[in-house]
Amino acid sequence: MIINRGKRLNQYLGNYVVFDLETTGIRPGFDKIIEISAVRVRNHNVEDQYSTLVNPQMHIPGAATAVNGITDEMVNGAPSTEEAIRGFLNFIGDDILVGHNIHTFDMNFICDAAMKAFGAEIANDYIDTLYLSRKCLPQLSHHRLADVSEYFHISTAGAHRALNDCIMNQECYERLGKLLQESKKSQLEILCPQCGAEMVRRRGKYGEFYGCSNYPACRGTRKV
Repeated sequence: MIINRGKRLNQYLGNYVVFDLETTGIRPGFDKIIEISAVRVRNHNVEDQYSTLVNPQMHIPGAATAVNGITDEMVNGAPSTEEAIRGFLNFIGDDILVGHNIHTFDMNFICDAAMKAFGAEIANDYIDTLYLSRKCLPQLSHHRLADVSEYFHISTAGAHRALNDCIMNQECYERLGKLLQESKKSQLEILCPQCGAEMVRRRGKYGEFYGCSNYPACRGTRKV
C-alpha cells in the first residue's frame, strides 16, 4: 500500500480531473484494475477524456461482472496495466483529482498500480465527493454516487462503467461545490496547522476536538 500520496481537500475548483476505476474486487494488491476513465475539466467544463479497458491478466469474477458488466472477453486484447497507467498519468499531469469514494478505494488501487508498474508515486492532491456529500447533504440516508446523482436529478444511466461515472460525478461535484461555497460563507473554516487540510470536529476519550480530515496520513489536532 502506498503511504506517500497527495492530500485530500475540500474545495470547489474550476480546473480538475475526475477519474474512476472498475476492478475485479475490493482488495488492492490482490484485485486488479479492469477499466480506467478520466475527464479533464477547465473552467467548470469538460474539455477532454481518457478511457480504456485494462487486461488484468486474471479471470474477472462473476461478482465483479455483475456490477460493471465487464467480462473476460471484453478485456481480451485490451492494454496492459502498465500501458493503461502510463496513459492515465500522462493525462492527469499535476491536476487535482476528483472522484467518489476515492480516498479509501480508487486512490489505493491507482497508487498501488503506479508503484508496481513504474515505481512512481501519485502526489496529486484530490477531492472525494463522498466526503463533500456527507458534509453538504447530511439529510441523505446514503451517499453513494447514484444517491447523490438522483438528489440532483442527474441521470444514472450506464452507472458502474468508469467513463459514465466520471461524467455523472463531474456534474455532482459542480452542484456540491456550489453548496460548499455557500456553507463556507456562514461557517468559520478551520485548517490543519500541519498539512493545511480542513479540520473536522470529533469526539474522543477526553471530549471533543478538531482532527485533520486527512487522518491517518496526517494526525494534526486542535482543541475545541
